[in-house]
Amino acid sequence: MDLIKIAEEAFATGTQTPEFKAGDTISVSYKIKEGNKERIQIFRGVVIQVKGAGTTKTFTIRKMSGNIGVERIIPLSSPLIDKIEVNKRGSVRRARIYYIRALTGKKARIKEKRF
Repeated sequence: MDLIKIAEEAFATGTQTPEFKAGDTISVSYKIKEGNKERIQIFRGVVIQVKGAGTTKTFTIRKMSGNIGVERIIPLSSPLIDKIEVNKRGSVRRARIYYIRALTGKKARIKEKRF
């Protein structure tokens, strides 16, 4: 019995990830290695999609950097993720909101979900 618990603890990842879905605005603290230094960079944007299950689960985040849209696909079980923070809950009707790529200005805004 103790051996099973030890094995589960060894394979369990230390980071707890919050529940989020497409349309939510999240901040991902991502570890970046530059030479022998390591720093944490925060990538904040809208979740376009959540794909896969289990250890192969990935999510795509989109943010606007100036006038350029930047998308990043991040594996959820990546050891480089320091923490994930949900900033806003979005109200969208789809699981994959690729249509937001074509929208600009006020049309690209996502309505916030009210509780």
